[in-house]
Amino acid sequence: MALTGETSTQLALRDPDIRLMLRVRDDDAEAFAELVELYHHRLVTVMHHLVGNAEEAEDLAQEVFLRVYRGRKKYHPKAKFSTWLYTIANNLALNILRTRQRKPTIPLNVRDSGPLGPRPAEQLVLDRHAQPEDRIQQQELAAVVKQALETLNERQRIAVVLNKFEDMNYAEIAEVMGLTTKAVKSLLSRARDNLRVVLQDYIHMNEPGQERKDEG
Repeated sequence: MALTGETSTQLALRDPDIRLMLRVRDDDAEAFAELVELYHHRLVTVMHHLVGNAEEAEDLAQEVFLRVYRGRKKYHPKAKFSTWLYTIANNLALNILRTRQRKPTIPLNVRDSGPLGPRPAEQLVLDRHAQPEDRIQQQELAAVVKQALETLNERQRIAVVLNKFEDMNYAEIAEVMGLTTKAVKSLLSRARDNLRVVLQDYIHMNEPGQERKDEG
């Protein structure tokens, strides 16, 4: 989140992705291609977990980049580039979640996303060195975790996805979702309570040593 009074130049010095986007603003096609390469996979994965449909997630990610490019001339950095990008993604996902009819659940593909690797389900349950029979159980558990995420309302799900996928802290999530930090804390707290209830027979959440820092 941008500090009060921080200039675009200061933000650009700290965030190389902002520097790329400023080049995009100046019609640098190479810079845009680099941004797409950096964020496409992550955006598709986030959208997939939010909307539950791989093909739709791909379309939504393309729409995000289209909006980024169309709005390039009006771009003036006020926060990290990723925060701005996921604000666009959040608005698109909310529109889809609120207007479409619920579609059948599609099995989750194991993908990497964000700085911490596979998550949320894969990070919790998948062990690459497990025996075949254990991996079957782990894949079943990953499906259970995915279904548990789908029991959350759209705001809770988005907050959890941004927190666990992109390692965003409360302040960053608040900026993306247009909420206060206190509201984000409440959303995540309720979401975790709901997930614990659904997953209590499958997994122990927030075991000692597993809690990550949410404050940034």
